[in-house]
Amino acid sequence: MITDVVCVEIPGNRDDVLRILKRTGISGVPVLKDGELVGIITRKDLLRKAEETQLGLLMTPDPVVIRPDAPISEAAQLMVRHNIRRLPVLQDGKMVGLISVADLIGAVAQLRITLPIKENYVSKTYALWEETPLSLVGRVLEISGYDAIPVLMEDGTLTGIISERDLIRHSRIEDGVEVSDFSNGTDDDEWTWESIRDMHTISYGISKIQLLPIPVKNAMVKNVLAVPLNAEVGECALKMRRARVDQLPVVNGNKRLVAMLFDRELIKVLLPDQQAVRKN
Repeated sequence: MITDVVCVEIPGNRDDVLRILKRTGISGVPVLKDGELVGIITRKDLLRKAEETQLGLLMTPDPVVIRPDAPISEAAQLMVRHNIRRLPVLQDGKMVGLISVADLIGAVAQLRITLPIKENYVSKTYALWEETPLSLVGRVLEISGYDAIPVLMEDGTLTGIISERDLIRHSRIEDGVEVSDFSNGTDDDEWTWESIRDMHTISYGISKIQLLPIPVKNAMVKNVLAVPLNAEVGECALKMRRARVDQLPVVNGNKRLVAMLFDRELIKVLLPDQQAVRKN
């Protein structure tokens, strides 16, 4: 685990959280109130609740936690079961650290596991065209549940990867005004008075996280590191660790995209049933 954990406090500011995620590249931060852990705010929370500014409404309350003396297999189990990327580490009710998927990938790399990734760890995927607007990319990630999607050129060649990290990096805060009409009357209703209708029209300010109006090719990571289907688990974990990436495209002999290898799938090798398979 890491012990120098970046946190935010309630009451706090959503814009500060966005700045932290942009500056550090981390995917989420614990939320504290009077020194006690009360929640987690992630990149997903900011992108899906773009108009929300209150940390208490943005965060996921009562996060899943783990003990400092727990085995890493338990950490992997919790992350896989709850589909989460980080676990605050609590001792006597106080947060003493945090362990993430990236930390577990480092452990997998040290184990030098020779199992091929094609057996249990690759995921089916689809791709986006490099001219896809960034706002649509955000919506696709939200609907699909993916953290990242490969990007192709017109000829189908892999040209990049776009992830939630890249979306956060290419976002901005926009302030504006919206109008809500609470009037029951319409222009076809001769009994509705204009003065009454106007009284039921309310203008209010909003502060929203917006993705920049650019194509995905201007925001994606280029020069993507790819691996073949017969690559080994330990080798891929080491590549992820060194490149500080959460995923690797998987290509066939013709270097055409066939699947994706996500770090959250790769840590399944640490689960007890997979440890038995490795021993056999």
